[in-house]
Amino acid sequence: MLILSSCDFRNENSKKVILENLPKPIEQCKVLFFPNEKANLETIHSEKFYLRLQEFGFYKANIHIFDYYNPADFQNLELDVIYISGGNTFMTLQRIRNAGFDKEIKNYIERGVTYIGGSAGAHIATKDITHVKEFDLVPDDMIDFKGLGLFDGILICHYTSERQQVLDKLQNISRFPVFALADYESIVIK
Repeated sequence: MLILSSCDFRNENSKKVILENLPKPIEQCKVLFFPNEKANLETIHSEKFYLRLQEFGFYKANIHIFDYYNPADFQNLELDVIYISGGNTFMTLQRIRNAGFDKEIKNYIERGVTYIGGSAGAHIATKDITHVKEFDLVPDDMIDFKGLGLFDGILICHYTSERQQVLDKLQNISRFPVFALADYESIVIK
């Protein structure tokens, strides 16, 4: 199952959709959280991300914070949820790929793990992220703009009327279906 939104747990409507679609109550869910591009070794091993996920309702004993420096430690875990939140879409996806974990995420999803994507995490789940260049900086060395391909389409997160031109352009040129997500909206794919 995929739960994609612009603001994940930070918006009450999105949070409600997430909680209603988790495979079990949030306090029982075993989650693997992927910090965004700003996380370094120190913050990954600090309490910062544990506290954030506990604020959302996850129990600390059930939280795994992905360590980009030691990705092998996160293969074949018993998980209910993979969660990638906001940040720079390109840099976060590049970190996941550099850790060799893009394929492992797909394997988890194929085994029934629920994917929660908020903003960058929602974009990463799609077929293509090229259009996100309108909103995020692209690393100089990034040349592959394919997303994970978990969602058959592309998204414009944080949609407002200011992003209408981008939506119109994409709907005319994209070979994938295009969906706009306002901050209070979510898409659930079962």
